[in-house]
Amino acid sequence: MATMHPDQIDLDEGIVRGLLERQFPELAQRELRRDPSSGTVNAMFRLGDDLVVRLPFVEWGSADIEFEQRWLPRLATGLTIPIPTVLHEGVADDTYPCAWSVMNWLPGELPDATTTTDDIAHELATFVAELRAFDSTDAPTGYRGGPVREHDAEVRRVLPDIANEVDTTRIAAIWDSVLEARDYDDGPVWAHGDLLATNVLVHDGHLAGVLDFSAAGTGDPACDLMAAWSILPKSGREVFRTDLAVDDAEWDRGRGWAIVQAVMALPYYRGTNPGMVSNSLRMLNALTEG
Repeated sequence: MATMHPDQIDLDEGIVRGLLERQFPELAQRELRRDPSSGTVNAMFRLGDDLVVRLPFVEWGSADIEFEQRWLPRLATGLTIPIPTVLHEGVADDTYPCAWSVMNWLPGELPDATTTTDDIAHELATFVAELRAFDSTDAPTGYRGGPVREHDAEVRRVLPDIANEVDTTRIAAIWDSVLEARDYDDGPVWAHGDLLATNVLVHDGHLAGVLDFSAAGTGDPACDLMAAWSILPKSGREVFRTDLAVDDAEWDRGRGWAIVQAVMALPYYRGTNPGMVSNSLRMLNALTEG
């Protein structure tokens, strides 16, 4: 894996097997192999056919793992779409500085243009609606919990850097309309916060699972509308929006969150994470379609 962050931890099978031997020896003799994911904070090591070890490769990712260890069991009680189950909670030691988890492996494939059906659009809307309805008592603020307009300076700073790759004139015009949208002013509700094609599994034309809840928490739920441009074709976007009864202001804020995510990720991961670059380009091009 290419180095994406200046403080990235170099993880390999020897380190992971050592952690297993010391903390969960009953699992240490299983086949272990790195999964070629496009994750930006966590490495994934397959452990046999049915388990996966999830470990941050930056120290600040430890808090995300602890968040998932606490909240995934609770969230699972309100969701009909499969999400990962934490089976073992690993801790930092002398060889590795972060919390880590052993989880079940959810089967499925990442969505692409040939696999995104209207059924998937309906099921994504169901997932978002169920998450929004989940009890937010004691829930933390999500990674994208503040107003999208707070990212105005960042977006405008980055747009010139990607002008050779996308229609930044059109993106800037969309962003201007985002800033005119009504802010979210209802009570706290849950959002996944990173509902991208890289965090969704599909199989046989249906949604098979949702991954990586490290950005989840309360805030403006419009951030989960990013899925419309990351995952769905234009027809699916209409289904998704209709099912969630999204008004114009929320749709604009959703477009704003998609812009923020994509324009920040595109230059940062250029040359180190092809999956994130591809997803960013797909989102920005989809936004220009409507």
